[in-house]
Amino acid sequence: MPFIDVTIGLGRSPEQIRSLIHELTEAAHRAIEAPKDNIRVVVREVPETHWAAGDVTIAERRAAR
Repeated sequence: MPFIDVTIGLGRSPEQIRSLIHELTEAAHRAIEAPKDNIRVVVREVPETHWAAGDVTIAERRAAR
């Protein structure tokens, strides 16, 4: 049973999240021939203030632009 765990920044619409789940399910189904009913997808949304690279949060990077 494939388990796909995705972490993305907060701010996508429910439609975008649904599309992502659909596309990931389809890709796993095509790539490894797993039955779609056996594919699990979890999408975790993280606020920009809680995600950092090199000690700089996404929120700080956007504010500096």
